Amino acid sequence: MTDIGVDMHKLCEKLFPICRSITGDGFRESLRIIKNDLELQGLSFFEVPTGTKCFDWEVPKEWNIRDAYIIDPNDNKICDFKTSNLHVVGYSTPVDKELSLEELQKYLYSLPEQPDAIPYITSYYKERWGFCITQNERDNLQKGTYRVYIDSDLKDGSLTYGELIVPGETEKEIFLSSYLCHPSMANNELSGPVVTAFLAKWILSLESRKYTYRIVIIPETIGSITYLSRNYKKMQEKIVAGFNISCVGDDRAYSYLPSRAGNTLADKVAKHVLKYAQPEFVSYTFLDRGSDERQYCSGGIDLPVCSIMRTKYGCYPEYHTSLDDLSLVTPSGLFGAYEVLKKSIECLESNETLSKTVLCEPQLGKRGLYPTISTKDTHSIVKNMMNFLAYCDGVDSNLEIAEKIDVPLWELEQIINNLKAESLLEVSS
Repeated sequence: MTDIGVDMHKLCEKLFPICRSITGDGFRESLRIIKNDLELQGLSFFEVPTGTKCFDWEVPKEWNIRDAYIIDPNDNKICDFKTSNLHVVGYSTPVDKELSLEELQKYLYSLPEQPDAIPYITSYYKERWGFCITQNERDNLQKGTYRVYIDSDLKDGSLTYGELIVPGETEKEIFLSSYLCHPSMANNELSGPVVTAFLAKWILSLESRKYTYRIVIIPETIGSITYLSRNYKKMQEKIVAGFNISCVGDDRAYSYLPSRAGNTLADKVAKHVLKYAQPEFVSYTFLDRGSDERQYCSGGIDLPVCSIMRTKYGCYPEYHTSLDDLSLVTPSGLFGAYEVLKKSIECLESNETLSKTVLCEPQLGKRGLYPTISTKDTHSIVKNMMNFLAYCDGVDSNLEIAEKIDVPLWELEQIINNLKAESLLEVSS
């Protein structure tokens, strides 16, 4: 636990200073670091040119920034991009001019209700420039002339995303998606791509996999729309379950947000795992959506994708501010989310529909699976085995039976393996 959690946090620390956006070199650099540090050699990069039509959207211009700051009337540098990249409105156009304080106020963004926080503000689809500042600092600005400077480019380029396909025994797929387009904020969203990458490393290490895995790291919204526009038909054919991985780094809570349908295999597994592993989890509805599940579950796409999170985006006070830093995301928080998602994948891998090969109850004693002396404790010793067999009729899946008999699926794994070893179970056609 300590090693994986600490390693994930160290990767967050390495990525945290990089200025990322929905396009640009910061996204590419971060994706390269993830690939190289975790040795995900199969992680392929794709570039989609500016202007590419993606359903009702188009890939925007590419944005890159090198520096930005304000010089106040006393020649002090404030809102320094190199101190915090949140000081600049994302996608700001270049500017180098002098303004009065009154004029400057039109281009400043702050949070009166959180006076010590720098807000996270973007303007992807309307060209403008601006600076983000704490309310306390804004309140202390003096009258006079200010110089504003942003050294950025907004021009034709491309949108970048990463894709890793890990083959399994079947072409049916498990889908994992996270996004890497936020600048220096830790929970939303370095935790998501970091946990996703470590899950990918674990999946690659498995000796055998029933399912093929489609794993993507994208920019949020425009990235999922772009990816779907290029892949949705085969995704609809192949994906049996998927998870949108976001806000998985804090220690405060566990959360579940369903697919639009609400009853997909992904939903069933997520609720099953959380019920037994983290029974105090918070359950939301699809009306509370706010990330890429909006695209994956939209009408006409309808992929079986839900979300398992720690504290949900928008539900913690540090969200979309400079307070979402590396103290909010912890090794134990990251590891907790990693374990719940890993267990969900393990449940998907082990889930199948089985039938008994004999009528009535099998004689388990002669196979060494049942105590040969009947006592008042016998029933409790083999309760889970007998209950599983009672419902093992080729209709209900292992997951459905686990729900009926109120036992975590992972606690039935050895029982199922023992019954299979004695040829008492077979996979239903």
